[in-house]
Amino acid sequence: MGKRGPQPYKGTPIHRWTHKLAYAVGLITTDGCLSSDGRHIDFTSKDKDLVVTFRKCLGLTNRIGRKTSGYTGKKDYFRVQFGDVRFYAWLIELGLSPHKSKTLGPLKIPDRVFFHFLRGCFDGDGSIYAFWDPRWHSSYMFYTQFVSASRPHLEWLQHTIERLAHARGRIQKTVRAHQLVFAKAATRVISQKMYPRSDVPHLERKLRKTLKIFATDEKHNASPGVGTW
Repeated sequence: MGKRGPQPYKGTPIHRWTHKLAYAVGLITTDGCLSSDGRHIDFTSKDKDLVVTFRKCLGLTNRIGRKTSGYTGKKDYFRVQFGDVRFYAWLIELGLSPHKSKTLGPLKIPDRVFFHFLRGCFDGDGSIYAFWDPRWHSSYMFYTQFVSASRPHLEWLQHTIERLAHARGRIQKTVRAHQLVFAKAATRVISQKMYPRSDVPHLERKLRKTLKIFATDEKHNASPGVGTW
């Protein structure tokens, strides 16, 4: 039996683990913030669509406001904030905490919804990118990466993904954070797991980019045995 994780408390926005809840927890893990008051949760993103989706996943009616960027001084970000003591306590039980960026470790996410959670992490701080590698003739390369200031958290992601999907990634250090990176074959496997259906909550621009990269690769490597997704 796979890992189950703690069940949400009655009175929280969602009373049981669902793909929507797992996705929302992934967004909170990456772009969310738990206030030190023990009650409020904040989710901020440059993508208004993502904030709208987050709100729908948790059944919230709180208004979406604007937040000023510390870099540009402009209100470049969208945010939703809500207070819920029991939901906050449940997030703490999962392994989240205020000021979590460098202290984050393994989280108690059930195996059956892990890749919905991972899609939330991908839409939050993850990315996919591609390029033509000049070292080989017309070689098209692409990678998926997840970013965190906490290496233990990425190590947990790395081990869980390998255990559940048999896809191996590597962790590398950057100036301000760590990156968990997956190459072509692993990227395809993980993407198939993250997007099992077209109607799961997701950030549309990242899915479009992923599909465009896959289409380019399939066109370039069109031959028997090359799978599609």
